[in-house]
Amino acid sequence: MLTAVVLIGGLLALWLALAGCLMLRLGINLHQAFLYAPLKLFFRIGDRPIRRARAAEPPVIYAVWHRSRLEPALMLALLPEETLHILDEESARAIWLDPWRALARNIAFNAHHVFVSRRLVRRLRGGGRLAVYLPDDESPDPKAFRLFRAIARIATNAEARIVPIHVEGSDRSPFSLAPKETKRRLAPKLRITTLEPLTIAQMVALAGGEKPMGANAFFDRMMAVRRQDTPERQTLEIA
Repeated sequence: MLTAVVLIGGLLALWLALAGCLMLRLGINLHQAFLYAPLKLFFRIGDRPIRRARAAEPPVIYAVWHRSRLEPALMLALLPEETLHILDEESARAIWLDPWRALARNIAFNAHHVFVSRRLVRRLRGGGRLAVYLPDDESPDPKAFRLFRAIARIATNAEARIVPIHVEGSDRSPFSLAPKETKRRLAPKLRITTLEPLTIAQMVALAGGEKPMGANAFFDRMMAVRRQDTPERQTLEIA
């Protein structure tokens, strides 16, 4: 019995020590660090770019590729605690996500109302932060693409910048939302990649040549963050 108590106490001490290190290194609070620590260890997450994402000045929208059930837990633990997370209905109801949902304010995604809400624009204009989760689809149909148009419109109306975020490897984890035939591993190594925050106008300006619509420029930017293939290429520099 005493051995078990000592062992459990030692594990808790190590957990708290790791949480303390993560809190100092990433700038997250202790509650966030405590819940992020086991994910960090299990998936050996490369998370350095998240510091730059956290440092983005509001108003800001964090646009996250939603490739697995891990992204909401990771972003709730890593993004600034004042961020409002707009979750899909499954993530908003999943019991296992309860501890992570307690880390920041979050609302369930409503495809008919949430992205036309003026309250989101007002929140951003007041110096707010939003996190939105985009379905993992490199070729969205017109109906699915409406989400990109809605986010681009909100960002434009609020004069907010957008930070694309991608969690490389999450689609190979047991939490993957990919089709069942996709090969999975118990604990694939994950790596978070981000791009520099830009407004929709800046994304359009960077496109060059024939200027695309704002939603198309935003989609191209989201595709660009998926192409970050080395740790050194964590941002695209503004020309």
